Amino acid sequence: MGLRDALFGRTKQAAPNLDNLFALPTAALTLQSELDLVTSGQGGLCFKSGSGESTITTDDDIKEMLNFDEVGSDVSLTTDDLGFKWVVINDTDISGLVTRIHSANTSMVEHGLGPRLLCAVFGFVPANPPGEGSVRMVYLLKQGTFYPFAPTGAEKRDNELELRVRSFLDKDLPMEKDLTRWMALWNLPVK
Repeated sequence: MGLRDALFGRTKQAAPNLDNLFALPTAALTLQSELDLVTSGQGGLCFKSGSGESTITTDDDIKEMLNFDEVGSDVSLTTDDLGFKWVVINDTDISGLVTRIHSANTSMVEHGLGPRLLCAVFGFVPANPPGEGSVRMVYLLKQGTFYPFAPTGAEKRDNELELRVRSFLDKDLPMEKDLTRWMALWNLPVK
């Protein structure tokens, strides 16, 4: 950031930190052993759609850029009720899911869409339903940290389960320390 930017209050947007994503498969083993949670087989990447320097604006442009049109690929694009775009990927292997989300992140950064990236979300469900409930592990791309989100119904969440997940994963993942960043992500397309 230069002097002119500082004087006029402009800040440089942080680039996404993608490397910490690869800690999730190890953390998934902890979730399974401690809380009986397994991957739901779904992960999602959330980003702001819109204008800007990039010419990539349509769903077809995004699919072509991500190169996810291979046979058997289970990828969809959706827009949530707040207008954010989601790339939702289905893969029952957590390592494969993390790799594909990382690949999507990398492709978007390479095409100048890095500042639009918001978060990645990975679903975890009870291995033996009903269990204690489902959890979504949210990865804040700019911070490079995770936090658990445990929705229980219409705009309700299980804060106790979220704190338990954090206590078990503190050694496996870089967990977000600032609880004000543990935003509720209602109506997620990731189950």
